[in-house]
Amino acid sequence: MAKYYGRIGFVQTTNEGNARGVYTEDVVVEREYAGDVLASSRSWTNSETLNDNLTVNVRISIVADDFASVNLPNIRYAYWRGNKFTVTSADDSQYPRLVLTLGGVYNG
Repeated sequence: MAKYYGRIGFVQTTNEGNARGVYTEDVVVEREYAGDVLASSRSWTNSETLNDNLTVNVRISIVADDFASVNLPNIRYAYWRGNKFTVTSADDSQYPRLVLTLGGVYNG
């Protein structure tokens, strides 16, 4: 089984300086995690743009800390082989491990 060590991006919305209930600013927090690569594959998806889209189907199992557990809904991307990929699902049924599934390239 391959090992994973990389940064996971959490996006938190804040309302600093705005009226109550108005959220405008996204704050990105990146933290480093270690774990295992459970599955890895890639495919090219045809699109209406000039270039096809790269989609990976990578499942990563990381050891969660308190921050990752509390901010599970805020996970947006993970670095995989030098690029940011969108986290399409996060499974915490095997706590303290989180299983993240990566999809397309993250453009946020």
